[in-house]
Amino acid sequence: MSQPEPPSVASGVPTSPSARPSPSPPPSAFGAPAGSAQLRATAEDFVVDEWLEIEPDGAGEHLWLQLRKRGENTAWVARQLARVLGVVQRQVSYAGLKDRHAVTSQWFSVHCPPDAELEGAGQESRLAAQLPDSVEVLHMARHRRKLRRGAHRGNHFHITLREFAGDRDETERRLAAITAGGFANYFGEQRFGHDGGNLLAARRLLRGELRRVDRNRRGLYLSAARSALFNRLLAARIEDGSWRRVAAGQTLMLDGSHSTFRVDADTDAAELAALQARHDALDLHSSGALWGRGEADPGEAELLADEAELCRGLEGAGLDMARRALRAQARELRWEWCGADGLALRFTLDAGVFATSLLRELVDWRGDAGGDEQ
Repeated sequence: MSQPEPPSVASGVPTSPSARPSPSPPPSAFGAPAGSAQLRATAEDFVVDEWLEIEPDGAGEHLWLQLRKRGENTAWVARQLARVLGVVQRQVSYAGLKDRHAVTSQWFSVHCPPDAELEGAGQESRLAAQLPDSVEVLHMARHRRKLRRGAHRGNHFHITLREFAGDRDETERRLAAITAGGFANYFGEQRFGHDGGNLLAARRLLRGELRRVDRNRRGLYLSAARSALFNRLLAARIEDGSWRRVAAGQTLMLDGSHSTFRVDADTDAAELAALQARHDALDLHSSGALWGRGEADPGEAELLADEAELCRGLEGAGLDMARRALRAQARELRWEWCGADGLALRFTLDAGVFATSLLRELVDWRGDAGGDEQ
């Protein structure tokens, strides 16, 4: 039994076209798609396995569970765990959201005392019997600490595109280029909600037109606003070709981390060349602002001049300036043509990177973008 996903916008938010509901599709880094394909023809065509570098130590107040779900969103599964284990929902936590229209595995933690009856021999099967058929228990273990949001390293993907029509040779060239040089790290369209409703709600929230918005939904709306601004910055950097170039004044990000450093304005040519070599080797990435209070890189405020109201609203909401890499890596990227019109892809993405942003560099895909985010 599935529970439908919550609406993308608060009750009473209009969705008229004149309200600028969603940003225009941003430019691809590789030009027009090489073909078209069907995404998520079945849930099994989109398989996601969480990459968690933490191992439960076997003892403590927190029960960690690795679950596999099919066709369910993460928050709904968390509610089922709370019901079965007799706790309130805030005692259930997880590292990140996983796609609803998919087969995904991820870890949850539940703050509850040890239960000899639940956790003896055959523990997984007893708990699984109380959960919906769409949820499978893979592993259970105790740990001293809760699982916190953002604790996962990333996600492993196995995606099958169906009904491919287009240029196979060009598709393979793009896959090779992505392997060598990464791809544009856009936020996926699911971040903005159905018909861009989350972004529209963010504008209304920051103008004071939405009231009594709960904490989770407020965070969702503000995240949509920051994501839209970031996508605009990245689009501008792709259009002028600078997203792959290192320049003085830029903030660079170390691959696989959130560590950043600013390139000094007086950096000499030799130092810039050394940084560019590291950038070309995917050791460093140029970054873009996740808008808030603080200092942006030179030129970013000008690129967002027509969104000054949104920028001021995010600053007024108390968000601090942060950075996101303009480029993402598809680690261990492999592909295989399946039959007459199928393309199977396997790759690993860091947390926060959208698989649909990789796919849009290959094909014009149709299908569901995914209910949850990575």
